[in-house]
Amino acid sequence: MHPQPHPHGLSHDLQHLLRSTRGRREALRWLGAGALAATPLLGCGGGGDATDSSSSSSGTSTGTSTDTGTGTSTGSGSVTTTPTTCSVIPNETAGPYPGDGTNSNGSGIANALTLSGIVRSDIRASVGSSTNTAPGVPLTVTLQLVNTATNCGSLAGYAIYLWHCTRDGLYSMYSSGVTGENFLRGVQVTDSSGKVTFTTIFPGCYSGRMPHIHFEVFASLSAATTTPSGDQIRTSQLALPVAVCNEVYATSGYSASVTNLAQISFASDNVFSDGTSLQMATVTGSVATGYAATLPVGIAV
Repeated sequence: MHPQPHPHGLSHDLQHLLRSTRGRREALRWLGAGALAATPLLGCGGGGDATDSSSSSSGTSTGTSTDTGTGTSTGSGSVTTTPTTCSVIPNETAGPYPGDGTNSNGSGIANALTLSGIVRSDIRASVGSSTNTAPGVPLTVTLQLVNTATNCGSLAGYAIYLWHCTRDGLYSMYSSGVTGENFLRGVQVTDSSGKVTFTTIFPGCYSGRMPHIHFEVFASLSAATTTPSGDQIRTSQLALPVAVCNEVYATSGYSASVTNLAQISFASDNVFSDGTSLQMATVTGSVATGYAATLPVGIAV
């Protein structure tokens, strides 16, 4: 059976958020920001908390796109050198579907981080009792973690948990039709250059949000997989250029994303409306060969 549409709506998201302490804080922030008077919020909901602006330089990494999200890079598709300038990436909501042990999916606490096999680079298939694979245009995501307090020095040994929706806009472990799946979620430890690379699929665009990918940074793999509730150093979201999204959404399986993307923009998105200069990935590739997205992630430690 084809999965049911993603259950969007502010009231739905608030119900998920209110099940955890962190979620209650985010829900109150939405309400305080006048979210009830805004255009329907949806899916991952919640405004970003970008108040932490500490950095080693006022610049951003070469290759990031502007807030319009219309440009792409012609580079190799991977971060090969440590940035010479960097800023702390904005702290954003994890949304109502983090699967990190901080809330429930209706059947109990949803925690992908303690699953055997969740530490992996290829996140397209579920682990455990299900081996189903999420279909979609191939995408590799490379994040490079750097320390803004030490001139963008690489941060090795940190754990990054990454997750996003399917091409249909559904979240494994939560959305109707995929509650028994845990695909498009995974954890990796940064290497000596601060990098992790995930093999995944290009996420769809669902109503009310620009296409995005969530991630959380932990001090170590142990911190991520044994004490996942509230121990994140940073929680943020990666944005994707509009031009690339349009290319992908013109292919089979992404038809709903065409309409949804036409009805939203970075300016009206409730997370990215304050700017995307530090969160816009550099994307290379094509539908035929797959895409590669890279993003430097600055934190101060």
